[in-house]
Amino acid sequence: MGAQLRLLRRRIKSVKSTAKITRAQELIASSRIVKAQLRMQAAVPYEREITRAVTGVVSNTSSVDHPLTVAKERPTKAAVLIVTSDSGFCGGFNANILREAEALGSLLKGKGVEPVPFVTGRKGVAWHSFRNREMGGQWTGFSRKPAYSDAKGIADALIESFSAEDGVDEIHIVSTQFVSMLTQEVVVRRILPLEIEESTEKPDTPLPYFEFEPSASAVLDSLLPRYVESRIFTALLQSAASEEASRRRAMKSATDNANELIRVFTQQMNQARQAEITQEISEIVGGANALADAAAGKE
Repeated sequence: MGAQLRLLRRRIKSVKSTAKITRAQELIASSRIVKAQLRMQAAVPYEREITRAVTGVVSNTSSVDHPLTVAKERPTKAAVLIVTSDSGFCGGFNANILREAEALGSLLKGKGVEPVPFVTGRKGVAWHSFRNREMGGQWTGFSRKPAYSDAKGIADALIESFSAEDGVDEIHIVSTQFVSMLTQEVVVRRILPLEIEESTEKPDTPLPYFEFEPSASAVLDSLLPRYVESRIFTALLQSAASEEASRRRAMKSATDNANELIRVFTQQMNQARQAEITQEISEIVGGANALADAAAGKE
């Protein structure tokens, strides 16, 4: 009985130590979510305006014939940018992204297009390396606080591969969109080649009018890389906020489970101590009865 009590005390002590760690991780993630949301919101005006500028250039041009907007009739390769985290303790955050990337890869293969993964985050890189899957590019070390220079480096590599003769014909992004503190969704977007759609709906604000010098194509040469960079930067910021929200939720669940284990172990320890006390009382009573019987026999 004493051995069981010692075992339960060790378990309670171990679980309490774990609960302290998960609680600390939960509080850290909670504080980082606010900062990540602010950075995400600060990038929205730039992305909106660069999108309006590209839309304005295209709408003011009778025919658009730019390498980044022309889709090939028979694409053979597609780059898939997979945005994962550098660290764990964030529940199913990375598993959901990798699962969706695998589904996209299967869909592309079904169309005769070979997917080429470009991966950000140590978790995604490790996942592909463990399975000996070749990557077109890999970046790590900034999943929690991405900078615009990180997005530019990724965009440069993707555009270079897209522009090469034997490079990719499409570029897709698989990342997590921050909807709320409780909801984060994995989204798949194609960013290149651009899809130019005719719309009859009136925009909320009039599109800018441009006069081009020397040409619209030259303007697009400058604008489109910035547009791709902004889309990737937004995806990185959305992923950073989603990662912290997922980590906070996972750590809160782990803390609650640890507290429940402590309650169960404490209850078991109390029951064991009660049984031990009852046994000791029984032994004392038995000994007293034996002494009383012995005394009665002598008389």
